[in-house]
Amino acid sequence: MTRGRIFALLAGIILATLPSCKAVSSFIHDGEVVAKYGKHKLFLSELQDFIPDGTSPGDSAALADQYIISWAKDKAFQDMAEESLSKEEKDVKAELEAYRKSLLRYRFEQHFIDERLDTVVTDAQAEAYYESHKDNFKLDRPVLRARFMSIPKSSPNLRTLKALMSSDDSLSLAAADSIAFASAHRYRDYSRGWIDAATLAAEFGTDYVTMLSSMRGGFIEIPSGDDLSVAYVVEMAKAGQTAPLGSCMGRIRDNILSSRKHELLSTLEQDLIEDAKANEIFVTYRND
Repeated sequence: MTRGRIFALLAGIILATLPSCKAVSSFIHDGEVVAKYGKHKLFLSELQDFIPDGTSPGDSAALADQYIISWAKDKAFQDMAEESLSKEEKDVKAELEAYRKSLLRYRFEQHFIDERLDTVVTDAQAEAYYESHKDNFKLDRPVLRARFMSIPKSSPNLRTLKALMSSDDSLSLAAADSIAFASAHRYRDYSRGWIDAATLAAEFGTDYVTMLSSMRGGFIEIPSGDDLSVAYVVEMAKAGQTAPLGSCMGRIRDNILSSRKHELLSTLEQDLIEDAKANEIFVTYRND
């Protein structure tokens, strides 16, 4: 039996015999060693902290098994590195200090941005950005606005629903929704926003190329057994075309906020240097 499996079984035996992992401290002293790898010791208190309150005995044993094996692997690599690497290779003070400085800067920048970033993006701002960056919004796949239903082929309401769902009249669309509730297996109105063609194709259980090749007069119809899946495409933008504004509002907002963050940080850097120069904190010496 491997050392790792012995560790796992030990943890399972200890935890499976008790009502919950947090109850262990009532029976065994916190200093109890659960596992050992070389000079390293894993204490029961550490194992307890890893397992949530109320975990069943069986799950506790499984979690303990997972934790002990992970702990042993970590110690194995740690010891191997200590033995194999040179003194210079084990000296990580410079890297740790560089990481500390980088982390402190990052945290300060986040606080600075959180306190000052204007997160409101108006429709006018989004449209202006879209108009000046249209080349960045070319479609890889078609996007569309559509209405979809799956309905029995024999339904007496099939023809009526097809007529209603292809209408632009709000009363007709409300009627389609009402009739479909009673007659169709599924009815989805995707016409209020833009969706990827692959999303609609998933409703048909096929790929979007196959789906779009079935479109006739705005309708897509694909039978499946006794049912018929039907979609009416209200509007579509093809791959290679510029994406409609409404389909990329989320991306536009992210880009605008990213630009604002960059501007804030650039201004911060400049202000810090200028203030430091003005207060003679930052001084440069030149030999001319």
